[in-house]
Amino acid sequence: MISLAAASGMALVELGMALTPGPNMVYLVSRSISQGWRAGMMSLAGTAVGFVVYMTMANLGLAAVFIVVPWLYTALKVAGAVYLLWLAYKTLRPGGMSLFETQDLPRDTAGKLFRMGLVTNLLNPKAAIMYLALIPQFVDQGAGNVVAQGFQLGAIQIAVAMAVNGVIILAAGSIAVFLQRKPMWMRWQRWATGTLLGAVGVKLALDAPVPAGSG
Repeated sequence: MISLAAASGMALVELGMALTPGPNMVYLVSRSISQGWRAGMMSLAGTAVGFVVYMTMANLGLAAVFIVVPWLYTALKVAGAVYLLWLAYKTLRPGGMSLFETQDLPRDTAGKLFRMGLVTNLLNPKAAIMYLALIPQFVDQGAGNVVAQGFQLGAIQIAVAMAVNGVIILAAGSIAVFLQRKPMWMRWQRWATGTLLGAVGVKLALDAPVPAGSG
């Protein structure tokens, strides 16, 4: 069973990741603005299935790897912390990408929207790194079944991702117009997201030699 600290830490990391522009978010917001919130939600359903695929493959594979190669656990913790700091830098640097800088897309059928959401997520490096390097940060090898912990943490990640993305999809059009008219709020969104990712990245880097949840 995961601890409250691990659960809240996972939720916080996913919140920062969900608010950081990437292939999934750019596609979902662009689709919502160009074709409506229903199209965004159908694409989000495909994204959710992609997360489940990653969660299953990563949890079943990493559990065995950690037993055979114990040092890989610490290596992945360090890699995850570095990745969060890199995302923070990309968001905070001058000219960094904002969440609602979107592109126009042609109208697609419900089936294609679902498939594109699924494929976009499966090919998304952020999703791969989330399961291979970030979720293991919060697994405590001394707190019971590692696979069960991985699935619990993955369920939290998916729940937060779906909630955040769902809200953004529903409000994408009005938010995009508002932010385009208010560049100061656009900068605030970038700074808030970048600061959150940077703070979590620093904490994970400092805690890297110690299995998450042991303190």
